[in-house]
Amino acid sequence: MALAAPLALVGLVGFLLADKSSLSDPLTWALVGIASGSALLSAFFSGPLTVSPVFICGMLAIAFLGPAAAFLVVFVAEVVAWLYERYRWRAFVMNLAGIPLPALLVAAGFQAIGPTEESTAFFVLLAVATAVDLMLNAAIVLPIGAILDGRTVRSSVGALLALLPTLGISMVLTLAIAEGYIANGLPALALLLVVIAVIAYMSRLVTHSRAQAREYANLSWGILSSLVRTLDERDHRAARHCAAVARFARDIAALAKLPVRDQELAHTAGLLHDIGKFALSDRVMERGAQLNDADWRGIRRHPDIGADLLRDIGVFGPIGEIVRCHHERIDGRGYPAGLTGDDIPEVAKIVAVAEVYDTLTAPDTYRTPMNSFEALNELRRVSGTQLEGRYVELLADLLSGTGTEYRHQDEANFDRELNMERRMSEAAAPS
Repeated sequence: MALAAPLALVGLVGFLLADKSSLSDPLTWALVGIASGSALLSAFFSGPLTVSPVFICGMLAIAFLGPAAAFLVVFVAEVVAWLYERYRWRAFVMNLAGIPLPALLVAAGFQAIGPTEESTAFFVLLAVATAVDLMLNAAIVLPIGAILDGRTVRSSVGALLALLPTLGISMVLTLAIAEGYIANGLPALALLLVVIAVIAYMSRLVTHSRAQAREYANLSWGILSSLVRTLDERDHRAARHCAAVARFARDIAALAKLPVRDQELAHTAGLLHDIGKFALSDRVMERGAQLNDADWRGIRRHPDIGADLLRDIGVFGPIGEIVRCHHERIDGRGYPAGLTGDDIPEVAKIVAVAEVYDTLTAPDTYRTPMNSFEALNELRRVSGTQLEGRYVELLADLLSGTGTEYRHQDEANFDRELNMERRMSEAAAPS
């Protein structure tokens, strides 16, 4: 506050002392209205650069109206934004120090030089004024903001350099709209600014929706991974098995030259293929337990249960259908729907091959584990009836020349395969 408050006060005094004749110009109030509306809607382009319609309105006031109007346009916009958002009052004072004051000073310099409108010198000076205003703004706001947030002032240097793309696009927009105003008057300027503000607001909505998608994906993946870990407490092979199936399925899909999207579907479906077992009773989950007909009916329902669970949680698209079909057989004797051949999704056929192979070779099942050679012979025996022969042979190609660690996946790790951070980014990215 020792830095920000005096600067904000200097700007206010400068406004009070400045010539206010420009405040009667309709352009002043058009800019005040558009800037305030943009601030109220939190309208700005964001991403690798940030461009605010409020800043452009301030620059147009600098070019055509003078210091008092330039100060008023951005000052009112900042006050409107704070009254609506009610962010930290110290940050509000910082913004009053770093935004209206530079606009006032740059406008005074621009007015003192007084270039003729439509001249080359006018547009050159306006470009320079845009750069100076933005740099003064950053030179005040970034260091004070760093202090306010408990960071070092040095950390603001990198942020200052990151403003270069913003400076470039701000210059282009300011010069283009200024040319439109000179050529066509106030209606053209107002139309251009409103269009920019609306597009900026839509950009803001997209950014907000992506943030919400990330939060929702984070929650969804957290729920699903917790279910798998709970399942692992009941059956200590579950998490390792899911991780192994995911890795085999993804690598088979890659060797089959399926699109990258399908490779990711195979990997994710492998991670979640047994999620429906969460609904099975503890007795059914016990190894070596004698199962009755009701138990087998429950087991045959677990793909449906898993698919329904994924559908209810959302954001997983076709993965649910892959999970539903991973126990279907080529000959139609699988479950839950008895699908045949081409009716089974290709990725589900891949997951089925990976699932059977890991079950046969895993050391943590109730069966005596097979070695890789024995397991491949068994897969080939059921090729064309239970499993898709093409993917069985691709798995054989995949395993040839690999070490025991890969072929048996004894140390497959669910957290490593899950890679939560990457999945959060992908879930929130635009399609």
